[in-house]
Amino acid sequence: MKPNTEINPFIVGKYVSDEYFCDRKQETEFLIKQIRNGRNTAVISPRRLGKTGLIKHCFNQKEILENYHTFFVDIYATSSLSEFVYLMSRTIFEQLKPKSVKRKENFFNIIKSLRIGFKIDVISGQPSLDIGLADIQSPQTTIDEIFQYLEQVDKPCIVAIDEFQQVSQYYENNIEALLRTKIQQCKQTSFIFSGSKRHLMTNMFSSASKPFYQSAVIMGLEPIPMETYCDFAVSLFEKNSKHCEREVVQRVYNDFDGYTWFVQMMMNELFALTKEGETCKEDMIVTAQQNVIQIQQHSYMYILANMSVKQKLVLTAIAKEQTAKNITSSEFIKKHKLSSASSVQAAVKALLNNDIITQQDNIYRVYDYFFANWLRGEL
Repeated sequence: MKPNTEINPFIVGKYVSDEYFCDRKQETEFLIKQIRNGRNTAVISPRRLGKTGLIKHCFNQKEILENYHTFFVDIYATSSLSEFVYLMSRTIFEQLKPKSVKRKENFFNIIKSLRIGFKIDVISGQPSLDIGLADIQSPQTTIDEIFQYLEQVDKPCIVAIDEFQQVSQYYENNIEALLRTKIQQCKQTSFIFSGSKRHLMTNMFSSASKPFYQSAVIMGLEPIPMETYCDFAVSLFEKNSKHCEREVVQRVYNDFDGYTWFVQMMMNELFALTKEGETCKEDMIVTAQQNVIQIQQHSYMYILANMSVKQKLVLTAIAKEQTAKNITSSEFIKKHKLSSASSVQAAVKALLNNDIITQQDNIYRVYDYFFANWLRGEL
């Protein structure tokens, strides 16, 4: 019996290689141009539109691979400078693991505040970084040492900090000013600041009262053009001895407004449902979406279980509208049997803070399209 070794080419949630990456040629060229010219860049777009994939795709290009050291730090879950420093130091050291011993030794020679975490693996004999968050005793000292290290390595460095808007929410005072000062002193290190909370990111880099004002070239990200993505998707089916009607890809693209992660998730499931030599057709779309939602419904139930009743009611109302506006109007409140404008405002604030819904130009929608569809079908 022939073993099933088929790899699903519609990669979700990670970057593998150019082969599975769709387009973004202009964006890639733009970002590399900024790096080449020593400019910092702020990449601002909604979540799940492909910021992380774009950055890692740039890092994978020959010019960058050969001439730079690259580091990608996701600070989405951080709430303090100590957590920021902890992630930065671990990320840099992990990147050094496959590199020369000399670089690793230099890491601990410069970043002296982390020597407490320097260990030698008794089996491999390799140095390791065995630290916890509590070991970051003086984050400002360690961040100084980290930037000093980046400036002394043998090639220029590129540091991508994902969900950078988090630093504006840290409980310590003046963290933006501190980081701006440190980053401004770097001569051979370029930074990419990516973020999905557009109002926070735009304010950080466009407001004259903010430390990072005009410190980076601002780059927006739009959905990949539909026809370009259709060509990409159909070709992946063909390369794997399957077929896909172009209308299938167009409908999926439109259903999810071209948001990369959601479209890729659907195409991943549709590819899995299509047998070798067969054709993916539109009547398979409903089944594919049901399968995807079934996989995630336990997490959806958990999210609801941790909401107040008023938050659930407002969330459901927004889901039913798909794109909701004038949510504090008497018409909206009456239509969805909500209690008052003030309670809606309170619920919306909590839902926005927890990234359950998104807002643009006073139009609200549930961030996760699958969650929204589940809510419309289940509640």
